[in-house]
Amino acid sequence: MNIQIPRIVIAGIHSNCGKTTVARGLMAALVKRGFNVQPFKIGPDFIDPSHHTSICGRVSRNLDPVMMGEPQVMETFINTCNGADIAVIEGVMGMYDGQDGTWEGSTAHVARILEAPVILVIPVSGMSGSVHAIAEGFSKHDPQTRLAGVVLNMVGSPRHKALLQVRKSVEQLGFIPVTSDLEIGSRHLGLYMGEEMEIPEGLATLLEEHADVSKIISIARTAPPLTWEEGFETSDPAMVRIAVARDSAFCFYYQDNLDRLRRHGADLIFFSPVSDSLPQVDMIYLGGGYPELYAQDLENGPARDQIKTAGEAGMPIYAECGGLMYLGRGITGIEGRRSTWTGLLPAEAVMEKRFQALNYTVGIFSGGPSVAPAGTGIQGHEFHYSRLNPDRDARYAIDLSRGKGITDGKDGMYTENCMGSYTHAYFSEKMTAGLIRAARIYQNR
Repeated sequence: MNIQIPRIVIAGIHSNCGKTTVARGLMAALVKRGFNVQPFKIGPDFIDPSHHTSICGRVSRNLDPVMMGEPQVMETFINTCNGADIAVIEGVMGMYDGQDGTWEGSTAHVARILEAPVILVIPVSGMSGSVHAIAEGFSKHDPQTRLAGVVLNMVGSPRHKALLQVRKSVEQLGFIPVTSDLEIGSRHLGLYMGEEMEIPEGLATLLEEHADVSKIISIARTAPPLTWEEGFETSDPAMVRIAVARDSAFCFYYQDNLDRLRRHGADLIFFSPVSDSLPQVDMIYLGGGYPELYAQDLENGPARDQIKTAGEAGMPIYAECGGLMYLGRGITGIEGRRSTWTGLLPAEAVMEKRFQALNYTVGIFSGGPSVAPAGTGIQGHEFHYSRLNPDRDARYAIDLSRGKGITDGKDGMYTENCMGSYTHAYFSEKMTAGLIRAARIYQNR
C-alpha cells in the first residue's frame, strides 16, 4: 500500500552547526500554526528527542539504521506518524557522517530510506560567497539524496544577509541571526533533558521571522508516497509487571523498546528510585541517565535497599549504563565524594572528566542470568564518562564483537539474575521475548 506523509529532514554540515535550534524552531512554529507534528531524531541520541517531545506533545522516536536495520526504520516511521500532519526529522552530526567514515546510519542514509527532502543548516559566521561552494558540494555529493534548500545560521547583519544571496544556486530558505538564549542548556557531563526545561518562547518566532516556514511546508508535501506492506501488530495481554525507573536520574529509554515490551505482555510500572519505593513487580528495568548527579539521593532513597533485596531474592534485573552503575557498590564523583549504592554487582563506579567510550556495540549473550538467554544477539551503542573497577572474579554475560563494554569487549556483568551493561540496547524481538520470559519464570517460581 502507498502511504502519504509530508516530511522534512533537517541536516547540518557538521555537529554544533545549529540544526537542533532550527529543527526545534520549525517544530514549534508548525505546532503554533496548528499542525500535529511527529518528531524524529536520527541516531542513538536520547537528549534531543526529549526536547522534541516537549515541543510537539508526541513522543519523538529514534531512527538509526545501524541499530535498527532499514526495514525497522521504515516501520517505526510509518507506525509513529499515524494521525500526524507532518513529520520533522532532525539529523545527526554532518549530513554524510555515518559509521566508521561511511554513510551507514547518516542523515543522508535515513533521508534516502524515507525518500524525504532535506534542508541543510550551514553556519555562515565569517563567510559570504563561500557558502555557495558548501551548498553546491552537499547538493551534488549524492544524487539519491534530495537537498531541497539551505538555512543559513549565525547571520550577522542585514548587510551580511545581502552578501550571502549574491550568486546563490541552491534555494535559501532561512537566515537565522546569531542567538544564544534559545540553545539547550548544558551542565556536568551533558545537556538538560526536555522535561527539565521550559520551552523557550522565542523558538517559533525565530523561524517565522527568519525562515520561509510556508515554503518548508510545501517542500515537505512534495515527498512521494511510501510503499509499505502493513503488518498487523498484536499485543499479548499483560502477563508480567516490570518496574521501569524513570526520573531525572534514569531517563534514557528508546520508546520502541518500551512499546515492544508492552506488545510482548508487560505492564510497565514507572517509578523513581530517587524518591519512590519499589513497586510490586516481576522484573526491574533500570535505564541510563545521570545517576551521578543524584548520587546521595539514590543512596538515601527507599528503593536502594528494596532493589538489593529483590535482586538477592532472584528477581530479574536488567540495567544499562547509569543503571549498571547503580547496581554496583557505589560511585566516586569527580570531586572525590563517594556514595553507596545497591551493591548487587561486584564493581565500583568512578566518574571521569573525559568520555570513556563512544561507539556502536554488537554482541551476543553467552548465558548466565535469566535475562540473557545464550545465543541472543544484542545491538546498541555506548557513551559514558564513568568507568567501572570490577572484582577480578566478576562474570560477564555479553561478548562484544564491536565496542568496549565494561572491560576488554566484555559487557553484561551479572550476579544471579541481575545484569547490567554499558550497552544501550535497541531491543530485538528475541531479546524482548527473553526479558519477558525471565519475568514469567520469576512470577511462577
